[in-house]
Amino acid sequence: MGDPEKATGTAITGHGTSASGTRGRAALMLGALGVVYGDIGTSPLYALQTVFSIDHGAVHPTHSDVHGVISLVFWTITVIVSVKYVTLILRADNDGEGGVMALAALVRRVLGDVRGRAAVAMGLGVLGASLFYGDSVITPAISVLSAVEGLKVSTPGLSHAVVPVAVTILALLFLAQRWGTHRVGSLFGPVMLVWFAALAAAGLVEVVERPAIARALLPSYAVEFIADRPYTAFIAMGAVVLVITGAEALYADMGHFGKAPIRRVWFAVVFPALTLNYLGQGALILDDPRSIRNPFFLLYPHWARLPMVVLATAATVIASQAVISGAFSVSRQAVRLGYLPPLRIKHTSPREIGQVYLPAINGILFAGVLILMLGFRSSGRLATAYGMAVTGTFLITTALFLVIARVAWRWAAWKLVLTGVVVGGAEITYFSANLTKVTHGGWLPLLIGLTVFTLMTTWERGREIVTANRNSKEGPLPEFIEKLHRDGVRRVPGTAVFPHPTKTTTPIALRANFEHNHVVHEHVVIVSMVSENVPYIPIEERLSIDDLGYSDDGIVHVTVRHGFQDRQDLPAELRRAARLPGAELRFDPDRASYFLSYGALRLTRASGMRRWRKRLFLALARNAANPAEYFALPETRTVLMGSRIDL
Repeated sequence: MGDPEKATGTAITGHGTSASGTRGRAALMLGALGVVYGDIGTSPLYALQTVFSIDHGAVHPTHSDVHGVISLVFWTITVIVSVKYVTLILRADNDGEGGVMALAALVRRVLGDVRGRAAVAMGLGVLGASLFYGDSVITPAISVLSAVEGLKVSTPGLSHAVVPVAVTILALLFLAQRWGTHRVGSLFGPVMLVWFAALAAAGLVEVVERPAIARALLPSYAVEFIADRPYTAFIAMGAVVLVITGAEALYADMGHFGKAPIRRVWFAVVFPALTLNYLGQGALILDDPRSIRNPFFLLYPHWARLPMVVLATAATVIASQAVISGAFSVSRQAVRLGYLPPLRIKHTSPREIGQVYLPAINGILFAGVLILMLGFRSSGRLATAYGMAVTGTFLITTALFLVIARVAWRWAAWKLVLTGVVVGGAEITYFSANLTKVTHGGWLPLLIGLTVFTLMTTWERGREIVTANRNSKEGPLPEFIEKLHRDGVRRVPGTAVFPHPTKTTTPIALRANFEHNHVVHEHVVIVSMVSENVPYIPIEERLSIDDLGYSDDGIVHVTVRHGFQDRQDLPAELRRAARLPGAELRFDPDRASYFLSYGALRLTRASGMRRWRKRLFLALARNAANPAEYFALPETRTVLMGSRIDL
């Protein structure tokens, strides 16, 4: 893989006639509605119900409390989602990709390595990504459970089927990931359009009947609620944050659809529908305080509740898709930045770089979701675990964004202070409110985040140590070639191909073959595969040849540039290279032998990492993707050669 910070190009979205361009934009908007907004769009299912049940009913269904809560909900969505994420954060893309890891890499790029600040930025990015994985495990479990629990309201006799039905639904969702986000999005988009229409319609009916609830949109009600009942308001904020779960997935999924469709859909569909539904639930609670047991489903007439359970279940499956897609994007970024081992990554769209499927991550998420579902067994119990990961990631994203705004965009001091106080202040409050839930389940996302953080930092540090030790064993390639010419080494018939990430050092397999067998093949081809952030690289632009200083020694270096949709078929690229003019490239690639450099890691007592982390690194290394499969090398002509590398 190439260095993402040096890769050129952006995702290609295509061009055409005005009509086709309009259809393309509409399709992207529908896809974004189906994937990006599933999580935040299903928050009405459980958010207000949790607010009025938290701390044994500390928030009362009275005029002042209801208006205060609805005002908090509206302004939380406005400040955190509309202002921060949709308006500001989406501007901070890294080659078209979003997410906290991409943002941290962007900060590292603009800071350089001044006084270690870039390292701190990457540390924050890794921590934010780790917390996001906690969210990615909890969201599918709580979302689908909250929808299927509607059976308790519409058909009480089926209450016992809630957990089995939820598990079955999520199993099908995770199985469907292999077909790609764009296919899932095109299927989910129409469903979510119906979902948001149903949210808006039900809320609008209540608002029309009780228009006084619209006054709750004024920020004064939130201020009065906080001033009159500060402790209750503080506790309520720990649940109000549920209305913005999914905002980080909105940013992480930017690479799937682009920023423009995400913005248009938010302001045209999602924000109005959510506002109307929360107002409607507030009006219903004021009219019938008993409805706090499940204000969402009770908002609908009895005949519509079972159909809404079905629609809500479909919507929560889509909510799960939002964080699953985000987890794939974050994982891909972590692999490219060197914080996770090479994983099998499948690009599922011919147009968008961010649409990827990672089988290993998919399996881990599914296992985690099942454990949570079978352990907690209700959305109410899971709600106590929600919030810590979300608010922690919010704070990290805001801190990194302010660095970008100051260093790269040259924002004035007053803009930085205003954003920090308004957005950062709100997020600190929500984070503090969720600290009260640590002993009641909030420890769970923290534990998941800590585990992922340990894995990522262990791999990054271990990779640094191994790379340094490996480079010392490889030695400079120019010196090795000079030695071959000076000592007159014996050449044997045949072609040896050595995949190697750079032309500055000698492939271990090449050096091992020379030192142990005292021979070098007649044709030696060192190949570096470089990944670019575009779908395809034209064939005529893919290859570049370097004779490494000698035009007649049969040793060449070939650089192969490929886009994210190009198949990384190394033998096929060599067939093209062999047809190019040049005596050194006159060989038959179909008879070539492929030598993979293998460094057998040896655990030592050398300083640099604790022994338990070294063992963890070894375990991760054993589960990395197979390079022979990755480069489509023929099994019968692929040889592993190398030496021990100390860790």
